Amino acid sequence: MTEMAFGAAPVRVGEPVLPKWWRTIDKWALSAVLLLFGVGMLLGLAASVPLAERNGLEPFYYVKRQAVFGAIALCAMLGMSMLDPRQIRRLGVIGFAIAFLAVLALPVIGTDFGKGAVRWISMGFASVQPSEFLKPGLIIMTGWMMAAAHEVGGPPGRAYSFILTVFIVIMLALQPDFGQASLVLFAWSVMYFVSGAPIVLLTGIGALTISGGFFAYNFSEHFARRINGFLSTDVDPRTQIGYATNAIQEGGFFGVGVGQGSVKWSLPDAHTDFIIAVAAEEYGLILVLCIIALYATVVIRSLFRLTRERDPFIRLAGTGLACSFGVQAIINMGVAVRLLPAKGMTLPFVSYGGSSVIASGIAVGMLLALTRTRPQGQISDILARRNR
Repeated sequence: MTEMAFGAAPVRVGEPVLPKWWRTIDKWALSAVLLLFGVGMLLGLAASVPLAERNGLEPFYYVKRQAVFGAIALCAMLGMSMLDPRQIRRLGVIGFAIAFLAVLALPVIGTDFGKGAVRWISMGFASVQPSEFLKPGLIIMTGWMMAAAHEVGGPPGRAYSFILTVFIVIMLALQPDFGQASLVLFAWSVMYFVSGAPIVLLTGIGALTISGGFFAYNFSEHFARRINGFLSTDVDPRTQIGYATNAIQEGGFFGVGVGQGSVKWSLPDAHTDFIIAVAAEEYGLILVLCIIALYATVVIRSLFRLTRERDPFIRLAGTGLACSFGVQAIINMGVAVRLLPAKGMTLPFVSYGGSSVIASGIAVGMLLALTRTRPQGQISDILARRNR
C-alpha cells in the first residue's frame, strides 16, 4: 500500500533466488543462529548423556535426535527466509489455524508426561507441543490484523487481535502453561505499542494481567506452588533451582572443565529448561556471556532493520517475532539464576526438544524473511524524489 502511495526503488529483474537471498539476508543474525545451534549440540553432548543412561539408552541417543530435529529446523528456517512477506503471511495464518486446532484438542488427546500440565500430543515415537507452533502463527495473524487497521476504511484489527490473543492466553493458562501465555501476551503488547497504542491503554492491560496473576495464584495450585518457591528465602538444594544455582556458582568465570560438571547427573531437566546451568558449570561465565551476545545480535539487528521498514505488517510481525525470541531466552536464563519463577520454558536452539527447536527455526526463518533488505529506500528519499 505504501509503495502505491510513494513508489519504490527499481528491482533487479531476473536475479536468481539464491544470490538474491544471500545479498538481502541479515548475515550477522543468520550466523548468530547457526552458532546458537552449534552451542546447543555442544551442550547436548554433556547434558543428555546422563538422561540416556537413566533411560537405558545409548549415551548419545538424545544427541542424535537433537541433530535430526536441528536439521529439520535449519531447513525450515532457510526455506522460510527465502519467502516474501506475502507468502510468510499466508503460511503463518495456515500454521496458526492448524496449531490452534491442535491446542483445542489437547484436553481430549493430550498428555502431561507426569509434569502436571497437558501440553503435548504423544505420537509414540515422538511428541508435539502445539503451543510452540502457535506462537509464530499468532504473531503473524495479529500482525496482519493490526496492519489492516492502518488502511483507510480498514477493519478494527487491533480490537480483533486483542480478542484473539486473550482467548489464546486463556487456553494456554488452562493447560496450565502460564509461561507460554505470558510470552504470547508480551509479544502482542509490544506489537500493539509499535502500532501506535496509547500508554494509558497498555497500562490498563498490564493491570488486568496482574489481576489475572492474583486470580491464578489463588485458584491454581500449580501456579501458586511455583510462585511460593520463587518467593521463598530458602532454596532447597535438592530441587532443580537449588542444583542449578549451585552449578552456576561452581562454574565461576572459566568453568570446572569440559565434561567435569556434576549438575547434569542431578537435574532431570538439565538438557532442556536448565541447559544454561550446564553451560555455566562446565564452561563458566565466558560461554554464558557469548550465548547472551548471540541472542542480542539476532534481536537488536532485527529490530534495527525493522525501524527502516515502511510496510506496517512487516514492521509489526517482525517486531513480535524478534521480541518473543529474545524474551524467551531471557525467561529461560532468568529462571536458572532465580530472577524469575520456574516456567518450564526452553532456551531457543540450545535446549533439547523437537517442538521447541523446529518451532524456533520456523519463527526465526520468518524473522529473517521479514528483515531482508528490500528495494524501498528511505521514506525521506522517496518524498524528496516526488517533490522534485
